[in-house]
Amino acid sequence: MGRITLHVHGAPRERAMNALIEMYAQRLQSRGVRYEFHSSKLTPEAYAERLLAQSGMLYLLDEAGIRDDSMAFAQRVETWTLSNETVHLAIGPAEGWPPLDSLSNLPRLSLSAMTFPHELAAVVLIEQLYRATEISRGSKYHKA
Repeated sequence: MGRITLHVHGAPRERAMNALIEMYAQRLQSRGVRYEFHSSKLTPEAYAERLLAQSGMLYLLDEAGIRDDSMAFAQRVETWTLSNETVHLAIGPAEGWPPLDSLSNLPRLSLSAMTFPHELAAVVLIEQLYRATEISRGSKYHKA
């Protein structure tokens, strides 16, 4: 069973954002999804290097990336969980992804054509991961 790790550069400063992230992280704990904060003191380059050192498949969140609706994202998450490979979803630093050659060929996913603060992007992404697992379970959480 594949695992999914959501990476965020810097812990949320807003209590409300942190509470939402913690709530969804708790719900996802038994479903193979982890959430990891990386120190905001890391430079964007150091954060990228730390992500590149992970084993598995790395996806960068970027507004220019692939845009899935919730159903397509649920299918993607189900494929990831059925594989043996760990998938890492990384929300970039507030300054954006550094222009490193090692990042240029990585797949990118988008939450929207709009730009979000990375704290809000973390809330949206972790909720979508929860929604995806609920869709796969056949629950009534997703009302499409």
